[in-house]
Amino acid sequence: MYEYKFETIPVGALNGKPKKDYQAIIHENAREGWKLLQILTPPFGGAGQALTMELIFEKKID
Repeated sequence: MYEYKFETIPVGALNGKPKKDYQAIIHENAREGWKLLQILTPPFGGAGQALTMELIFEKKID
């Protein structure tokens, strides 16, 4: 069985850059035993631009 953790990172509306260091977040979660499963960038902006990144982590539970 697995458990999942979700981290939402805002993305700048004008420049499209993440407002947090997503690589640091991935490394921090890996140290805690979480595996990066997927990164989603759903289009929410007026021009279809992503306003957030969703990091999905997975961890096996015994």
